[in-house]
Order: sequence, then structure tokens, then C-alpha cells
Amino acid sequence: MNEEPLQKDVLDALDDAGLQEIAGLLGTDAAGAREVVGTTVSEFSGGIQDRAVTDPGEVQQAYAEAQEAPLSGVATLGGLGGMGTGGLMGGLLARISRPVANAVARKTGLPPATVARVIELVIPVLLSVLTKRAARGTRK
Repeated sequence: MNEEPLQKDVLDALDDAGLQEIAGLLGTDAAGAREVVGTTVSEFSGGIQDRAVTDPGEVQQAYAEAQEAPLSGVATLGGLGGMGTGGLMGGLLARISRPVANAVARKTGLPPATVARVIELVIPVLLSVLTKRAARGTRK
């Protein structure tokens, strides 16, 4: 998974309102929010790649599920624990969210709890982007 186009797609999907919400959580501006979102997406990408090595069946099944039907209601994911609508890919992202939050916190100097709140906003967007890519058969 090439991280830069994925980061761009997630940032585009977040739009200005989403970035402003994240900036508010972080106490920064849109540029600071972009940087944290980019780092978060990069860490998620690395986490998925690591999972593909340690449990390839889980990742393959998650991508296959995403290709079968578009997700509905991903915005109702409900944070790190609410996997009701996220399916297997949502579950995979939730399982790696704590290590991602810790890695982003180490890289940015932000408190892990703050990063976890940002992740709660990023996961539904990342799910949507990954689902659209899987439906197209494209994993940039």
C-alpha cells in the first residue's frame, strides 16, 4: 500500500470540516491536523502490512469483504470499540488502533488519549477510502 496517495485520499475525504474538527481536538491549525492525520494513516498502513505478514488470511478476507458490497453507515462506527458496521476491515483497524495511537503519540509528542480521539474520527474515513479502493480493485 503506497502511503502518500492513501494519505491524500483520506485528507480529501475528511475535507475542511473534518480537518477543523481534528485541529480543534489537537489545539492546532489545519496544517497541524493534516500532519497528524498523515502520520496516523501511515501508521495504519504499516499496521495493515504487518498484519498481512502475521495473519494474511485476516487481511485478505477483509479486502474481499470490502469488494463484495459497499459499507453502509461507516460514520456510525462509534469509536474504537463499536465495530457494528465496520465489518472485518473495521475490526482489523480497531485491533491495530491502540498500537497506532501509541506510535503516533511517540512521533508527535501528543498524549495517546488525544491521538485515540483523532483515530476515532479517522477510522470511518479510512474505511470508506479503503472500501472504495477495494471496490475499484485498486490498492494504491
